[in-house]
Amino acid sequence: MTFTKPQTLKSISEIIGAKMIGDENFPVLGTNEIHRVKSGEIVFVNHPKYYDKALHSAATIILIDKEVECPAGKALLVSDDPFRDFNKINTHFTKITNFGETLHELEVGERTQIHSSVVIGNNVKIGNDCIIFPNVVIGDRTVIGDNVIIQSNTVVGGDAFYYRKFNGNFDRLISVGNVIIENNVEIGNGCTIDRGVTDATVIGEGSVLDNQIQIGHDTIIGKKCLIASQTGIAGCCIIEDEVTIWGQVGMASGVRVESGTVLLAKCGVNRDLQKGTYFGPIAEEFRQYLRKEVKLKKLK
Repeated sequence: MTFTKPQTLKSISEIIGAKMIGDENFPVLGTNEIHRVKSGEIVFVNHPKYYDKALHSAATIILIDKEVECPAGKALLVSDDPFRDFNKINTHFTKITNFGETLHELEVGERTQIHSSVVIGNNVKIGNDCIIFPNVVIGDRTVIGDNVIIQSNTVVGGDAFYYRKFNGNFDRLISVGNVIIENNVEIGNGCTIDRGVTDATVIGEGSVLDNQIQIGHDTIIGKKCLIASQTGIAGCCIIEDEVTIWGQVGMASGVRVESGTVLLAKCGVNRDLQKGTYFGPIAEEFRQYLRKEVKLKKLK
């Protein structure tokens, strides 16, 4: 999430009551998750296992639960609960409406058709020549390009599935990101596309999604991808251009799939994949999978 105007280390520390380490005028431009964080942004970390990764990430402000040595050119915010305070910062700068307030700042392009049953959140932009079918829900801050088709009962911009277990309950990381759907995308019936926690979930230009597909938060789908029904893609994945994903594929969080890859039905993806054709509950190259099956049959 990028702030509408730059903040300072001091102003952020005052919002959350955290100790600051660094120049009080150190510029703070926004917040982000570790997967997408950029220079000038805050990332949070609340476990020693991930201290090093956060401290040496692109983030220049680290919200952390222990005072540690601060890397050169960076600043720290020391908090007793970084998860809680990350939420506090995000909701301070982003209004959470949950469809409970009057619609405002909706932009709709020329010749776009939106059925009367569609529910639209705040600060939504929809381009030219789009068709939005009945019972679609479009969450806050969603950006939809030109010539996009969204079929019935699809939800664009729902909350991210991101929780921690805290005091015996599940505590939500509040989603203040959005969804960006680029030009010439088609989305089938009953799909769910979660908005980013702090950044954007992106469906690239010319991609086509079948029915009943789940796209997790902060995932980026490239251009001209084809995704068949009942596929589930977790958060923070990167699917490069012209990838074909057949039915019931499941993908773990944070993986990257190279351009031109084909994932056959019911493929399970638990790691990064280079270009190729894959099959199996733990994805393996399709010809290798077939050779293994032949050997197993001979053993019998």
